[in-house]
Amino acid sequence: MNFPENLKYTKDHEWVRVEGNQAFIGITDFAQKELGDIVYVDVSTLNETVEREVVFGTVEAVKTVSDLFMPLTGKVLEINSKIDANPELVNNDPYGDGWMIKCSVDKTDELADLLSVADYKKLVGA
Repeated sequence: MNFPENLKYTKDHEWVRVEGNQAFIGITDFAQKELGDIVYVDVSTLNETVEREVVFGTVEAVKTVSDLFMPLTGKVLEINSKIDANPELVNNDPYGDGWMIKCSVDKTDELADLLSVADYKKLVGA
């Protein structure tokens, strides 16, 4: 299983890559393996400010639908258009082309509450 060192993680299995005052967000390799084949990602919060730990969308797999929780308070600036036509990118490349949203980082102090790679590995028993 892949756990990139340069990312932050949540207990809900989202990852965060901060670039300046913006962040890319997706689900972890662990999460996509648990869900199975991803068939659809629904994010209807474009241009909305979403508070931390509030649902910003859903991911649908063959057998289940799972909520996506915002790891940081911010405005959803972009939805990854590649995953509309190719939701399997979430399975094949969760940390690259399978990212889900780009958002602003409105409360930088919330970054301290995210999990390090070591803490996330402990959470999932890796």
